[in-house]
Amino acid sequence: MPGPLHGIRVIDLTQMVSGPLGAMILADQGADVIKVEPPNGGDNTRQVATRRGGFSASFLNNNRNKRSIVLNLKHSDGIAALKRLIAGADVVMQNFRPGVVDRLGVGYDAARALKRDIVYASITGFGETGPFSAKPVFDPLIQSLSGLTTVQAGSDQRRPSLIRTILPDKLTGFTIAQAISAALFARERTGVGQHIQLSMLDAVIAFLWSSDMGGHTFVGDEAEAETAQSFIDLIYETKDGHISVAAFRRADWVKLAEACERPEWVEDPRFVTSEGLEVNKPARLELTQDALRTRTSAEWIERLEAHDVPCAPVLSRREMITHPQVVENGIVTVTEHPQAGRLRQARPPARFSETATEHRHGGQHLGEETRVVLAEAGFGETEVDALIASGAAAEPAGGST
Repeated sequence: MPGPLHGIRVIDLTQMVSGPLGAMILADQGADVIKVEPPNGGDNTRQVATRRGGFSASFLNNNRNKRSIVLNLKHSDGIAALKRLIAGADVVMQNFRPGVVDRLGVGYDAARALKRDIVYASITGFGETGPFSAKPVFDPLIQSLSGLTTVQAGSDQRRPSLIRTILPDKLTGFTIAQAISAALFARERTGVGQHIQLSMLDAVIAFLWSSDMGGHTFVGDEAEAETAQSFIDLIYETKDGHISVAAFRRADWVKLAEACERPEWVEDPRFVTSEGLEVNKPARLELTQDALRTRTSAEWIERLEAHDVPCAPVLSRREMITHPQVVENGIVTVTEHPQAGRLRQARPPARFSETATEHRHGGQHLGEETRVVLAEAGFGETEVDALIASGAAAEPAGGST
């Protein structure tokens, strides 16, 4: 049986990571995602480093299972062609700066006039309105404005620190995919489409609130400043490396004390409740660190696991790929790409018992299916030839493959 979104057609006008990742999630789940790219290079991620066979890893890792076509949206015929595609679609996704799609004539109102029940998803950096709405946006700017860099620093007094992955971009991609699925479900029940508006800033702030904004939750009792609880985080040094241990509940603290042969920790009045373990976190972490320096990582993992203490080795990216649990999960897969060769990628993380996801094909050449998709939209061969000749559309050099 095809994926759960089989039969849904998505017009993906997005570039970079947040939108393309969200669209790829839908494609992996069975949607027919038509990636509309501009001529002369296409999506910016096609040009970045780490590449083979004419493809960048970044493009391949955010655009599998999509069909690429090229339309010049600065050309009136290119816009006209896009409108015909929208008329036969279920979803439109775009991450232009606010106002651009309306000036092009393919904003939500225009799309709804073409398809009454369209689900239209708009991704922005900072929001549709407001003092930052027109600013160019990149992931570090969202990390900075959202407070994420000070969360990562550990306190408001320490130097802010970026998370060394583009978390706002990727979190926005997962959020928009979930929101689109919810809107499609609502449409299934009501017959009514809608406009989804999501900013990267909103996605990150909502993400932070569930665990990092406790000091600002109770109105009238806000923290003046976030202070460092310890110079140690939950990564501990061992005799020969590092491990992670999470013993912040009373039951786990007792088991850790037994594993470390520190019975005095159990009766220490500071640590007799889970609340006390949190309030006295610096002392707890320092005691743990002192104990864990006495054995190797492998020795500690074996010992802690024997006492059922939550723990894990700290792995490099290379080590992670071959760890027995990762291998057992089958999350890392190898596929063949006709130009880029053998690719190692993560499969879609959610597994469906009845509507399994599938790898249909890797990321395509720029404009690889321009002719096919336009033909599906009702364009005759001579019409497609005219669009390509005028520069309103394009196909790969040498024709479609």
